[in-house]
Amino acid sequence: MSHTAHIPSHRKPRRSASKLALRAGVAGGVLGTIAVAGAAGPANAEPVTETIEMPTLGSLAAGTNLASAVAASAEASQQEALDQSLQSLEQTALQKASQEARKAKAEAERKAAAERAEKARLKAEAERQAAEEAAERASRSETRTQLATNSSSSSNDGGSSSSSSDNGSSASDSGSRTQAPTGSAASIVAFARAQVGDAYISGGTGPNAWDCSGLVQAAYRAAGIDLPRISHQQSSMGSSVSLGDLQPGDILYWGSRSGSYHVAIYVGGGKYVGAQNSSTGVVERSLDWDPPSGAVRIL
Repeated sequence: MSHTAHIPSHRKPRRSASKLALRAGVAGGVLGTIAVAGAAGPANAEPVTETIEMPTLGSLAAGTNLASAVAASAEASQQEALDQSLQSLEQTALQKASQEARKAKAEAERKAAAERAEKARLKAEAERQAAEEAAERASRSETRTQLATNSSSSSNDGGSSSSSSDNGSSASDSGSRTQAPTGSAASIVAFARAQVGDAYISGGTGPNAWDCSGLVQAAYRAAGIDLPRISHQQSSMGSSVSLGDLQPGDILYWGSRSGSYHVAIYVGGGKYVGAQNSSTGVVERSLDWDPPSGAVRIL
């Protein structure tokens, strides 16, 4: 063992390299300043008292605060940009919602206008049909009055009393003497009776809705016979027959032969089938219910 092993050391503790360097730099700077001053000035010049200021803890803290302020400003700018973006999105959404609302309102107003127009059209159509039916009833009433007047005048004429009696025989008597229809007449009668219960529509030609001449035309077509479409044209076809000598398939007309306003089909037994009006539709009725003005035979 060394004889100096237990002798305590009298050396001073080492200072850190950074502290030594700092002190050396400060001392060297001061000495250098003094040397320069001594060499440049006269012997009796005043000593230079200017010193170099070293950075302090206060200046470091100020730099830290500046960095924090810059970071806070950047964050505030970013938040403001985000707020502006959200505001722009909200405005766009509001504008889109407003446009959709205006579009939906316009569509609803268009539909409402269309519904009002349709209701007005249906009302006008109903009023027109009612007026046509009223005119038809009035015309039939006038025709019946004229027929009654003519019949009365004929009965007062002695020379033609027997003829009037023959022509004025009831349709039911004529029907009772009529045999069951055959051939084309059977086809016409069967078709007409098959449509009983269908609706009446002005201008209707089937298959489930008819007007008077449309039904007659379709019934004759079922037998392979083509007729004109209009009632007064149909009543002008064939040859005239007396109401007391009717046969199934004959066309009955109301009004004058060349100017009839309604037609139907005689089906035998003193009855006819016709598309009367929108209230009754296609019906089978007795001739006494609405006596026709005349009849024509095409078969």
